[in-house]
Amino acid sequence: MARNTDIFHTPSDQSVGIWRYLDFTKFAAMLEVAGIFFSRADLLGDPFEGSYSKANEKIRSETYKDLLPEGFDVDKLSITFSAFSKWVRQWIYISCWHINNHESASMWKLYTKSNEAVAIKSKFVSLKNLLPGNVHFGKVRYVDYKREWMPEGNFLYPFVHKRKSFEHENELRAIILDEIPSEGDQINMKKRNVITGVTISVDLSALIDEIYVAPSSPDWFRELVKNVSGRYGLNKPVIQSSLDETPFF
Repeated sequence: MARNTDIFHTPSDQSVGIWRYLDFTKFAAMLEVAGIFFSRADLLGDPFEGSYSKANEKIRSETYKDLLPEGFDVDKLSITFSAFSKWVRQWIYISCWHINNHESASMWKLYTKSNEAVAIKSKFVSLKNLLPGNVHFGKVRYVDYKREWMPEGNFLYPFVHKRKSFEHENELRAIILDEIPSEGDQINMKKRNVITGVTISVDLSALIDEIYVAPSSPDWFRELVKNVSGRYGLNKPVIQSSLDETPFF
């Protein structure tokens, strides 16, 4: 099995900026629980989450046939492997962050539903130091799912890979692997996860450097964000999006 160090590659600049773009209700929920929500991987909204590439589908049988005992049904192994890959997604929890030292116009549009939204800015090193040791961190690699083979030595590998269509996200992931259900030494694939995710408590004052309010948001909303944050002891700069700045001609 591939080592986790071969899978999870972190930013070379540990102090690089990372962002979370949130509707106000999700920001308020973060303040209320004083933590970060990790969603189940299968509920993130991308049907390709945790999947392998078409190249794997085409050549998996050929790849493994010489590694298995004579007469072993390679195609049956591939079907079992695929079923496990799809099932295990419900036991993996992910928190997604955008790597950038500046705010992103595209991320505002993609991940907020209105101008009543915020973006919290932090640093990778802060996130890494504040979360517990069972959390893995990795930059997402964007690959061609039609042509590129993805290594299969560790089932966490696909969760730090996405299709090239998502390259604009420049994503950093924090990943938690839950205990895989088993009976004795056998994995119990009949088990279904009934929770949608987990919340990890963190010191938000140590995590968050600045809070930005969405482009075109009204003045009252900025004041609301500032007041609500203050009530929870989060006294950080609340900044109007730089996309609202007046152009000079």
